Order: sequence, then C-alpha cells, then structure tokens
Amino acid sequence: MNRLFHMCARKDWEAAQAAGVYKTPSLESEGFIHCSRPEQIEGTANRYYQGAAGQVLLHIAPAKVQAEIRWEASTGGETFPHIYGPLNLDAVVAVEDFVPNADGTFSYPQPADRS
Repeated sequence: MNRLFHMCARKDWEAAQAAGVYKTPSLESEGFIHCSRPEQIEGTANRYYQGAAGQVLLHIAPAKVQAEIRWEASTGGETFPHIYGPLNLDAVVAVEDFVPNADGTFSYPQPADRS
C-alpha cells in the first residue's frame, strides 16, 4: 500500500478525532496540509520537530483522501505531497507514536511494509 505520512502532536490528532476531520494551521495559512513520502519522514521530523515530545505519525492511504493531493517541489527541488483541504479520518490507516531519541533527533526505519 502506498502511504503518505504526516507528523503532528497527539493532542491535535485527538482533537481531530473528536471533530470528525483533521485540519492544521497550515491549511488556513498556506492552503494545504504538509505530508511526506516514506523516505522523507526522518528529514522532515528533524528539520521541523526536533526534540518535540508527544508526537504521532499518521499513516495516510492516498486513495482514500477525499481532498486534492498535489505533488509540489520545495525550494530545494524535492517533491512533497500536500493535501488541499481537510483530511477525512478514514484515510488515516494507522497512527503510531513518534518519539525522539535522547539527543532530540528522530530516527525512522524504512521497512518495506511502510511504503
């Protein structure tokens, strides 16, 4: 199964479950929800969330996402998936705790079943 990944605070995910839909501040400010491909998870986590406790990683099935997904290049030229609109909760097929290492960095193994 192809998956996209989105990292967020557990409290934000729990609020989304109560609301029935997941939205982020980036949806209001930038118009999209940031996601990563499997090989981008560790770099994205360390760039934006280093040392952040209480995080979860949402595993998203692109085929189930009701909003538009656009593949867009970053300033460095790397392509990232962005969801334009709220994320319907049934597109989230798994949620896992994403805990930083003792030095605050994140490490994420890349087993074949997560891609």
